[in-house]
Amino acid sequence: MNFDLTDEQQMIKRTIKEFAEEEVAPSALERDRQKRFPIDVFQKLSQLGMMGLPFPEEYGGAGADTIGFAIVTEELSRACGSTGITYSAHISLGGAPIYLFGSEEQKKQYLVPICTGETIGSFGLTEPNAGSDAGGTETTAIEKDGYFIINGSKCFITNASYAKFIPITAITSKSGDKKEISAIIVPTNTKGFQVIDQYEKMGLHASNTTELILQDVKVPVGQLLGARGAGFKQFLVTLAGGRIGIGAMAVGIAQAAYDSALKYAKTRKQFGHTISQFQAIQFKLADMAMKIELARNMVYKAAWLKDQGRSFTKEASMAKLFASEICTEITNQAVQIHGGYGYMKDYHVERFMRDAKLTEIGEGTSEIQRLVIARNIL
Repeated sequence: MNFDLTDEQQMIKRTIKEFAEEEVAPSALERDRQKRFPIDVFQKLSQLGMMGLPFPEEYGGAGADTIGFAIVTEELSRACGSTGITYSAHISLGGAPIYLFGSEEQKKQYLVPICTGETIGSFGLTEPNAGSDAGGTETTAIEKDGYFIINGSKCFITNASYAKFIPITAITSKSGDKKEISAIIVPTNTKGFQVIDQYEKMGLHASNTTELILQDVKVPVGQLLGARGAGFKQFLVTLAGGRIGIGAMAVGIAQAAYDSALKYAKTRKQFGHTISQFQAIQFKLADMAMKIELARNMVYKAAWLKDQGRSFTKEASMAKLFASEICTEITNQAVQIHGGYGYMKDYHVERFMRDAKLTEIGEGTSEIQRLVIARNIL
């Protein structure tokens, strides 16, 4: 077992850590207050060659690996959770399904602009009545005269306002209760396709979360992503990879909360001593450091298994579940250590606490992760 990062991974970490500290963190609070999408950050990430990081160079990517992707997601999330989730979804939900299931022509047409940063990646899966039960999809795509006519709606879709096209899942045929679910790439400027950005969210205010309305949206059957009827299997694979991203995001937010709490504890004085000298605070900080280390190792292991071409579904769910739950716990403790100041926006930890909760929900709730793990071990 070798826990050292490769030279390439170390270079990625140095580059993105410096970038996150200089370009992302300083304006994170302002973006959160203004609910302003960090489009300028992503233009700069594109110039750094990060937008297609784990994809082959022939499609405009950097040819890196999943561990590199996890490192970038963690460091961006440490600076700003909204930026972290945007990047994670761009790669794991926007780019990955096209790379994994698209034809060569589709990769050149759709993966290349994702890798070069010409568009932000997005994926249309969740519906008002199909959340944890993603198989409950109700959006339909009826084939007629060489076209799919798509009708339905999607909710809680990340990045859609900044995507030029979105793979969406839809029922392409139905026999009784049995649905044939397929994935179809839909340009967002297609007539009848509407993106609605009006959610009032608890956290991640600078990220883009939207509804999609599709009314008689007409696209050629050649826009089918992969095999017809393979949509259910495709999004299971896509979500497994995405869970590594959410796990890394959770580690990044938890690390930021811990760093803030540690710094504050060393300077805040009460009863004539810095609060870091009190055992109650020391134990909190020790537990935070331990749990972050465990979570990061779990995320890296899942990413390593994926890179080795081995089964990683169980490990990705474990990493996402553990990292997200300790992230919520650690951000809560960071607010507690800050006391009254922790409740104020200027100290950032209340933002970390708000942003953390989504990691227990997105890419499959904690309850769904436990189901996935149970199915793999029983």
